[in-house]
Amino acid sequence: MTERSIATTIHGRYLLAVPAAATSGRVPLLVGFHGYGEPAALMLERLRALPGTTGAAHCAVQGLHRFYRGRDEEVVASWMTRQDREQAIADNLAYVAAVVAEVRREFPAAAAPVFAGFSQGVAMAFRAAAAAGPAGCRGVLAAGGDVPPELRARDPLALPPVLLARGTADDWYDAVKMEGDLAFLRGRGVAVEALVFGGGHEWSEAFAAAAGRFLAALAPEA
Repeated sequence: MTERSIATTIHGRYLLAVPAAATSGRVPLLVGFHGYGEPAALMLERLRALPGTTGAAHCAVQGLHRFYRGRDEEVVASWMTRQDREQAIADNLAYVAAVVAEVRREFPAAAAPVFAGFSQGVAMAFRAAAAAGPAGCRGVLAAGGDVPPELRARDPLALPPVLLARGTADDWYDAVKMEGDLAFLRGRGVAVEALVFGGGHEWSEAFAAAAGRFLAALAPEA
């Protein structure tokens, strides 16, 4: 028995909400990645609820691997498993790049994106930001997830400013993991703001408030 792989075409799904009013300047673009077993619609709700972003364009990308959650027939998704990991990473990065390119083609006023992730989606936010570079990504919002291991081996690693957060009762993204990520990112010269909030493995109100402040402080794109 030999194990093989083959490239194929698959359609992804993303949700987009843009401001109703026309604008002559750049419009902030937030691109979000949900956690394991979540739908894109939930991530879009999180993004649209961020303070100070009513005039932004919001985009939630759904993982390519869809499944039914439990017995309620709700369709959710995941980003990848350990199987064929490198190929899945390449597929996901090409997918995200295609989504961002299509959004900016359809909505030319959109600025370079800020990538936001929750839980499993945090790794995707970091991967997308590293692929785009600081010129193609304005920031990273990361709640309850870690820097993916393959980025630790990349040198140089260029990332935009990052907001990294965890809940005090988060047993998955614990304090040791967060401190390791902070030391790594700061050691690579990345501007990182850390937030530890009272809560568990969640996209909390405290994180949303901090994200609003973080976004307001980012330098605007010309």
